[in-house]
Amino acid sequence: MSVKVGKILEFVPKKPAKFDFEKVKKRKKARSGSPGQLNLFGSGGHVLRMPSTAGPFEEALLLDERDDARAEQAYRRAIEEGDDVADSYCNLGIIMSKKGERVKAFDCFTKSLEHNPRHFESHYNLGNLYFDEENFRLARLHYELAAELEPEHAGVYFNLGLTQALSNDLPGALHSLRKYKSLASKEEARKADDLVEHLERIVSGTKHSA
Repeated sequence: MSVKVGKILEFVPKKPAKFDFEKVKKRKKARSGSPGQLNLFGSGGHVLRMPSTAGPFEEALLLDERDDARAEQAYRRAIEEGDDVADSYCNLGIIMSKKGERVKAFDCFTKSLEHNPRHFESHYNLGNLYFDEENFRLARLHYELAAELEPEHAGVYFNLGLTQALSNDLPGALHSLRKYKSLASKEEARKADDLVEHLERIVSGTKHSA
């Protein structure tokens, strides 16, 4: 029995959406010094209270977490100053993607990996970009690399499972989705229930027809 599942997700009762981009939220250890006020760019806008010893990446991250448009400029400043370059490129890539500038997003994630080939978030985010482009071969590659780097990260296995299902690798998809369910909270694990059940029925039917 030949099964084409390129559009398998269309037949799942509750079509699951992949997990979105993964932002780097790491902060460096606080440097010595007293807290103070810092006007990030010396121009208009409100002054943010934060330690005066914060590095450029920390400043950018604070703005990013507040959805402040100045985060883009701040990440570029961090890159220019060599402060957490891989992390800065990664988070800048997410900003570019949300702005619809996908080519620039690809460039940012790739440059992040040039500085740190084992950068988990950049591999994961590249997987998401390739998934959206329906380049499932490269999406799978980056998800698998991300899973090797962070084997306890549930979302990687969910996205990998979707990619494998859309690539007609049903056994692989089931393995990844079951791994996701084993790592996710009980509530989050339900996200995969319908898809796992659907794939199990297809695999079972294929075996019986062989």
